[in-house]
Amino acid sequence: MDRKKKYKHLIINKDSSTPRWVIFSIDLIVCAVALVLAYMLRFNFALPVWEVEVLPEKVLYVLIVKGAMFILFRTYLGLIRYTSIYDAWRIFVVTSAGSLILLLINLMWFAFAKQYIIPTSVLFIDFLGSMIGLIGTRVVYKMAYHSIVDMGDDGDRVLVVGNGDFISSVKALTLEGGMFQGVRVVAMIDISDKLVGQRIGPINIGSLRDADSMIANCGVVRMIIDSAVSIEQKQQLIDVCVKAHVKIQQVPNLKLWLEGDRTILVQDVQIEDLLERDVIKMDLQIVSEYISNKVVLITGAAGSIGRELVMQLSRLNAHMLVLLDQAETPLYELDLDLRERQGFFSFELVIGNVTNPSRVRKVFEVFHPQVVFHAAAYKHVPMMEENPSEAVFNNVLGTKIMADMAVEFGVEKFVMISTDKAVNPTNVMGASKRIAEIYTQTLGSQEKTKTQFITTRFGNVLGSNGSVIPRFRQQISCGGPLTITHPEITRFFMTIPEACQLVLEAGAMGGGGEIFIFDMGEPVKIVDLAKRMVQLSGLTIGRDIQISFTGLRSGEKLYEELLSSKELTKPTYHPKIMIANVRTYEQEVLSQIAELMSMLDGNNFALVRKMKDIVPEFISQNSVFQNIDRQQQFIPHGKPQPAQ
Repeated sequence: MDRKKKYKHLIINKDSSTPRWVIFSIDLIVCAVALVLAYMLRFNFALPVWEVEVLPEKVLYVLIVKGAMFILFRTYLGLIRYTSIYDAWRIFVVTSAGSLILLLINLMWFAFAKQYIIPTSVLFIDFLGSMIGLIGTRVVYKMAYHSIVDMGDDGDRVLVVGNGDFISSVKALTLEGGMFQGVRVVAMIDISDKLVGQRIGPINIGSLRDADSMIANCGVVRMIIDSAVSIEQKQQLIDVCVKAHVKIQQVPNLKLWLEGDRTILVQDVQIEDLLERDVIKMDLQIVSEYISNKVVLITGAAGSIGRELVMQLSRLNAHMLVLLDQAETPLYELDLDLRERQGFFSFELVIGNVTNPSRVRKVFEVFHPQVVFHAAAYKHVPMMEENPSEAVFNNVLGTKIMADMAVEFGVEKFVMISTDKAVNPTNVMGASKRIAEIYTQTLGSQEKTKTQFITTRFGNVLGSNGSVIPRFRQQISCGGPLTITHPEITRFFMTIPEACQLVLEAGAMGGGGEIFIFDMGEPVKIVDLAKRMVQLSGLTIGRDIQISFTGLRSGEKLYEELLSSKELTKPTYHPKIMIANVRTYEQEVLSQIAELMSMLDGNNFALVRKMKDIVPEFISQNSVFQNIDRQQQFIPHGKPQPAQ
């Protein structure tokens, strides 16, 4: 007979738990038995008649004391099948407390009546017996539970990957302890190679090189890895898992997991985990020095970058954070999140648009900010290509209004968030951000200007609103296809927290007039990104889901740049932050930008032509505005060339 069928009637419902009153009753029975056995041992299994007569009363007396301890310490609330060393320690404490109370009552009674209620030797034997009995019943139940569950359902056969401490902890504290149901650890890999060749119980420990063979030989269907495994090792393991059709997951926070936080669950490996780089260390002291006790204004505070800036600034002892955004619902949600955060910091939410000069003036008059982070901007290239007047209105005029107010009200530092698309722009959005850069640089260079204007440039941020990864994730969930504009298109990527840390530190080190660029790492091919996301979803391209190439969108280019060919860089004390040696403009450019503002209600082609006059390197691609380049530079049809 099949082993599973034979014991089918014994299989426990995994979602059920033993009622608390049952656990409480069993604990009392164990204590009663321990006291009787203590008496039997004390009198060498020959109880005197007078002890037999009063034994029921003494058992009741002991159970009342110990029952009160169980209620006080709530030992009956835990799930027995999850019994751990922590639970054993609690039982030790409870048993010790109960025995100590009984001993004290015994001594006081002796002082009063010159006799003991219970012989002291019996109390010591009872202490040992109760502790062994209470822990033992839980261990026996746990072993029986998992033995029966294993008979009924082998569960997913799991390969655990991590360093020696991690895999030992996983086996001892979680997977064996029932933290994850339907899981059986069948193999382990130690990335440190310290435990390779050893065994934990019946489980062999191998090295990273053994992953293929261990998966095949042990019938692995799922791999759980430590989040501390390096990006390169994760890539290698994913290749192995994809080839063998094995699901791969990771533990997000090992420290909390090992400390007993039962809410920490394994998570699927995400594409973001493979694009991250080594953690950036921010110099908190230098950043705090220019933030501490200051009023800080953040525009676009409810957006992806603005929101993360707010979260990081909330830990830097600012006097007040003023959060300005025109998006009501995201700003409301930010308000709720901030109120739930631990620690005290002052903040004010302001609904308003940076293009509204009277509203912006009111904000400066009321709050008098000393530091401004200007993150408000339109950023979607195709939409701005179709609405150039709105791109200029929001990105250029909005920045101009904010910068002018900053100078008028004596702001100390004004940090503008720009983009890699401002370098040799091929679209209206990038050109509008470059003009905003030019305006703040030129305004800051005037002798009367006391405000330090600082610009930061970086590429795409992972998980930001409208970015490619959330879009791909949605398309995968819908069964595809994944739409990509071109098979060769590449982009730089950076995490939102990483980008904001660099923005804060660049703001600290800037003295005015600099354009800081960040080390974005190596560019990533979008098609490779899409393929990886499909693989991590357990799907196969061509069979389960398709990739469709739709053609470059208006204003889009294949490769992003962080510096133009005319720009050089010089290093800073931070290895990931560099200063761009950019072209400077004469004060006359301010009048050109003012003329651009006067054209907002006019013809789009005239507006874009003026933008190209201000930014000569702005050469449109995949856009109706390419005709302007052909007219101005006599470029042959279809072959636009960069400005020299």
